[in-house]
Amino acid sequence: MTVTTIPPADGTAGLAALREVEDRLLWLSTAIVDHANRVRPNPAGLKVGGHQASSASMVTIMTALWFGHLTAADRVSVKPHASPVLHAVNYLLGGLDERYLTTLRAFGGLQSYPSRVKDPDPVDYSTGSVGIGATAPIWGALSRRYVAAKGGGAGTGRQYSLVGDAELDEGAVWEAVLDPMVAGLGEICWIVDVNRQSLDRVVPEIGANRLRGMFEAAGWQVITAKYGRLLHELFERPDGEALRRRLDAMTNPEFQRLLRCAPAQLRDRLPGDGPDAAALRRLLGTLDDATLHAAVRDLGGHDLATLDGALHAVDDTRPTVIFAYTVKGYGLASEGHPQNHSALLTGEQLAALAARVGADPERPWQRFDADSAAGRLCARTAARLRRAEPERREPDPVPADIGRTPAGRTTTQAALGRTLLDLTRAAPETARRVVTLAPDVSSSTNLGGWVNKVGVWSADERHDWFGDDPETILHWRERPSGQHIELGIAETNLVGLLGELGATWSRWGEPLLPIGVVYDPFVERALEPWSFGIYAGGQSILVGTPSGVTLAPEGGAHQSISTPSVGLEQPGCVTYEPAFAIDVEWTLLASLARLGRPDGTSAYLRLSTRPVDQALAAVPADPAAREHRRRQVVAGGYLLRRCAGAPAVTVAAMGAVMTEALEAADRLGALGVPADVVCVTSPGLLFEALQDGGGGALEAALPAHRAAPLVTVLDGHPHTLAFLAGVHRVRARHLGVTRFGQSGDLDEVYRHHGLDAGSIVAAALDLR
Repeated sequence: MTVTTIPPADGTAGLAALREVEDRLLWLSTAIVDHANRVRPNPAGLKVGGHQASSASMVTIMTALWFGHLTAADRVSVKPHASPVLHAVNYLLGGLDERYLTTLRAFGGLQSYPSRVKDPDPVDYSTGSVGIGATAPIWGALSRRYVAAKGGGAGTGRQYSLVGDAELDEGAVWEAVLDPMVAGLGEICWIVDVNRQSLDRVVPEIGANRLRGMFEAAGWQVITAKYGRLLHELFERPDGEALRRRLDAMTNPEFQRLLRCAPAQLRDRLPGDGPDAAALRRLLGTLDDATLHAAVRDLGGHDLATLDGALHAVDDTRPTVIFAYTVKGYGLASEGHPQNHSALLTGEQLAALAARVGADPERPWQRFDADSAAGRLCARTAARLRRAEPERREPDPVPADIGRTPAGRTTTQAALGRTLLDLTRAAPETARRVVTLAPDVSSSTNLGGWVNKVGVWSADERHDWFGDDPETILHWRERPSGQHIELGIAETNLVGLLGELGATWSRWGEPLLPIGVVYDPFVERALEPWSFGIYAGGQSILVGTPSGVTLAPEGGAHQSISTPSVGLEQPGCVTYEPAFAIDVEWTLLASLARLGRPDGTSAYLRLSTRPVDQALAAVPADPAAREHRRRQVVAGGYLLRRCAGAPAVTVAAMGAVMTEALEAADRLGALGVPADVVCVTSPGLLFEALQDGGGGALEAALPAHRAAPLVTVLDGHPHTLAFLAGVHRVRARHLGVTRFGQSGDLDEVYRHHGLDAGSIVAAALDLR
């Protein structure tokens, strides 16, 4: 659908007030960046940056949206480089104090890109990493629907994404657009700022037609706001269709070059040398210079009436994308220049802009008079968009210990599903807050029992056609009461939704306990959007399983090496790699207890498919001793085996290789080399304890009076545990995985990487 010129609902007077607001937003957003770079003292001399041109291309769109269409129930994700416009909007609406307008990119001030948790004014979605902010409202919409299905007061409202056209190059965008769950989200509306420029250049090809086809194929409504009212009026004149054909067929670089031309040059260049050249010259001969200059840049994304019509045309039964054609730097001296991305106006250019839009450079932060038409529009808009703070529900208490003691041989991966099932019996109210997610790997990550118990979430009840098949093990019962969400095979989608489900406590006051399960080799693929979700205030648990080279037959293609240090280094996240099933239970419950609260944190659990004899955990039978062990497990590590007398060596191991560590300790003891064995459950927590001066968990795991040469070993990169040698400044050897592996049985693979008991014994003997 192509939208032409539909007048705003409140007529000519309303349009005039909107234009005043549009001009003031252009001035404020430009002045905010100017002050940060040219006025505020900068003793370090470092580039401050900011994006006047990228902001300018969004001003009309944001004026039309905020001041004509948004409701208090709507949420908007603003493209990163338009953050000054968002702050200017919030300032005019009374949501930002004037003192912050001079603090863009200053410490404690306005962030470089919109931030839900760091900016002082209302921000619905954090944006910054390209593509992640664009897709966040999709996952926000799904999260709202999930909360509403459970009886929470999440309300309704559209979810808007304001997207730069260059962001559509990101794979994360298309992974989200194509996910089967997205096609029914009628509250989704993307507005694409088609300014035809990226950071360094004019985008060479005319890609909009291809992009429109891709969205339509995914089931989206596509609306195009390409030309403004002046051009549409010219198209109706004699020879006007020749102008339309010429502009439609023109390459992006040629069009951008026209924006930099004076009227005389336009009369020479615009007709071109095609079959319509003579007709175009006749048409241009009827236009004065001012009209010709305005016509070239009269695009739909800068025409308030056209944008109003586009927004009124949105069909709420399916997702919508509006392609709004714009000029990067519209209204600025830098408009249309291929290198204007971070360009700053000079003092003279800024003064000329002020004169044109009616601003006062001596009083740059003026709001409108309250009794002016623009002032009244701002007041009405502020009242319409005012939101009540959600009443936050306290998370249900999570038990610290369910009380089971696993026996026999099992895996930490299997313990995940077992613990979730146990939670439904031990704490049913808490369990109802749990929502699990997987990218088509539920059965292969041992969530089958949980899925059978709680069902699969769907906004509508769906018939299970295999419900009466006696050979069906995994029952796929889709219903609003379900608690498992299955996405397509795209880890970025999974963690995008994970982050938004983890933010429902702050958006709508309804805390959820979201757990996402992915194959550990793909955690790093998902890390950027998950990390960004944590930055944006989402609290969740990411489970990576299976992990390491322990999945030996699958070989190097599926091994993970550096994921243990990912958890060690990720802010806002506690990482655990349990060795035993009971450690999975305790660390998972502790991680759930940290979710859905203002001081909460996310967690990453790295689990394994290796069956381990659970008797090796030596769980104390005495209740007080059991609780003592639990606290140590949750705090980061514990002394699993204490040799008689003083140790000659300490073996500190983590996760799947604990069996080899204990076997090595037995062999060392037989050789007259007594060894302690430390089970590390969280290298990150132990490192924090070391940074805080030791004591606590660190002293419990590595007591000073038992300090000895140290061998560390894990199924991951050895540097993850290397810092432990510095606790008591002992000599050390660090074993782990530093190269790609290959398929084989477990013993072969462990020997290849030096993780077997013999390698641990040899390393310990080398330290004597």
